[in-house]
Amino acid sequence: MESARNGAESPLGGRIRKLRQARGMTQKAFADSLGIVQGFLSSIERGRKVPSDTLVIALCRTYGVNVTWLLQGKGAMNAPPDGAGEGAGEGTPLLESVPQGFPEDIPDDVVQGRIVFPGMPLGCYAVLAYGDFMAPTIRDGDMVIFDPARPAAPGEIVLVTNRWGEAILRRYRLKAGELLFSPDNAAYSPFHPDPDTRIIGTVVQVWRDVKL
Repeated sequence: MESARNGAESPLGGRIRKLRQARGMTQKAFADSLGIVQGFLSSIERGRKVPSDTLVIALCRTYGVNVTWLLQGKGAMNAPPDGAGEGAGEGTPLLESVPQGFPEDIPDDVVQGRIVFPGMPLGCYAVLAYGDFMAPTIRDGDMVIFDPARPAAPGEIVLVTNRWGEAILRRYRLKAGELLFSPDNAAYSPFHPDPDTRIIGTVVQVWRDVKL
């Protein structure tokens, strides 16, 4: 990410200003929409501060911004809609839920959209975490990126089916030679797999929308 020097407007700060002006918003209204104070936004636009990765995520998600344009100045300001233009099919699919036939059979109505952020691995999928089972590592509402083709190693977090066939997040462990799926939150119990248990994928990234 570009750094600000000598108080001069950074290219990134200038693009954020351009985005705000394109949306016809005052600094205060724009800052309020992102959960930050106006003075901090002003410092970003003037090149005195650099936005955090979480703020960049919030900008892209809130205003439908093309992250490549925001960070590098390349391409269009607005992210292309699903199924439109050259960008169709690009990005990580965000799933509302994991269907039983995954990954071979994914109904269109399960895909909520496509996420394009820096460093997203190819061939991965995204889901939103729920509950506090994996807290504090993964929190309710975090965006979890998982790879269905990557084998899990002991200690890694996986998306796995429970006894009801639901996809849940647990840590993959080996204890005394036995496989165990455990939550990070000690308030919940681990479980041993049964014949129907299926590892859906291995978690490779977690994105959190933090209000600053």
